[in-house]
Amino acid sequence: MVWSTYGSFLVFAAVLVLVPGPDFAVVTKNTLAAGRWRGAWSAGGVASSNAVQGAAAATGLGAVIVRVQPLFVAVKWAGVAYLVFLGVQAVRSAIRGEYPAAEHRPVTGAALSGWRQGFVSNITNPKVLVFYLAVLPQFMSGGAGTPVLLVFALSHALLSLLYLLVLTTFLHKARGVLTRRRVRRGLDAATGTALLGFSVRLAAEH
Repeated sequence: MVWSTYGSFLVFAAVLVLVPGPDFAVVTKNTLAAGRWRGAWSAGGVASSNAVQGAAAATGLGAVIVRVQPLFVAVKWAGVAYLVFLGVQAVRSAIRGEYPAAEHRPVTGAALSGWRQGFVSNITNPKVLVFYLAVLPQFMSGGAGTPVLLVFALSHALLSLLYLLVLTTFLHKARGVLTRRRVRRGLDAATGTALLGFSVRLAAEH
């Protein structure tokens, strides 16, 4: 039965979700920059992208995207460029070291900005789509249909959302320490470096 492998898939997906990557860095960056809600919206953006790519893989659209080499390469380089953009922003923030008090930070559009960064950073990472295309079949029997594939794919998106929301809650509770100027500069530098590193790794992969 397909459902007999569902638990195994959840364990596998949970392990992958826990491995730090661009999503972790983007959510951390947004939470420290503008608080818990922006971080939560970033997490929502990541999960939304996972759901979109999972649905694309389940319905066969993902395979088409992967096979159209120019489109796949364009997605890859868009992802590289966006990670570089976010990384440079974080590094520049660390160099400047100018952090306005929380009550003086503008909140208009913070939710949308957070969601957009989470969504774009994930949707332009072709490895996510390849993950769905390569991993899902390993847990599927030959007769598994699209609805079952969707359940598996959306379960991974939900696990990602729950993990990132827990991360934003932890960061929010620790903001008293993490938002100190010296600590914040170090975290921005580390986050920016990580994002730039992820961009280099994505660019180097074939």
